[in-house]
Amino acid sequence: MSSDLQDRGLLLVVSSPSGAGKTTLCHRLMAEFPEVMFSVSYTTRPIRRGEKDAVDYHFVDHATFDDMVQRGEFAEWANVHGNKYGTTVATVREALERGRHVLFDIDYQGARQLKARFEAEAVLVFVLPPSLEVLEERLRKRATDAPEAIERRLINAQEEFNVLKQYGLYQYLIVNDDLLRAYDRLRAIYIGSLCAIERMGRVAEELIRQSEARQQP
Repeated sequence: MSSDLQDRGLLLVVSSPSGAGKTTLCHRLMAEFPEVMFSVSYTTRPIRRGEKDAVDYHFVDHATFDDMVQRGEFAEWANVHGNKYGTTVATVREALERGRHVLFDIDYQGARQLKARFEAEAVLVFVLPPSLEVLEERLRKRATDAPEAIERRLINAQEEFNVLKQYGLYQYLIVNDDLLRAYDRLRAIYIGSLCAIERMGRVAEELIRQSEARQQP
């Protein structure tokens, strides 16, 4: 498995409640590491001002999305805040086979599915706000949602916090109380994952082989 992993891409999954700052952290990582590509998901939610189809998301209607689910086209999909989001199997497999590292900004439902399907390549990170009070303040300040939508996001956040009790799903946890410090930790997780022994086993094996060969009489 180690020989294959070194040549295959990494799937970096970043989850968090809305307003915890994962999108900002993800954009910083991609800006510093151009080899990291963003996974463009399919979604049924309406396109927002400034967004572009096939760049931010693939925007489709519910019927199209449901047909894709029935055909088994998604590696992961979830219903989040009343809209559906999903990443196709073809997108993930192509990236892995080409050795591309893919960044996923998805919730715990999608994270669970990706880990079950691509456990060897998936690295799961959960980003937390310092407190629920700070999370609510951030959601209200960004002024992109109606009050009832904010309340729904806060309820969903509590559900996501409960998921953290399910040990084994996420490997890393970042508290975003300071953006620079939180980014340093995400950056370290990415670099460290690339150097994991599971991925670098071929290098170690080759050095051991060379060492053994030199010891032969």
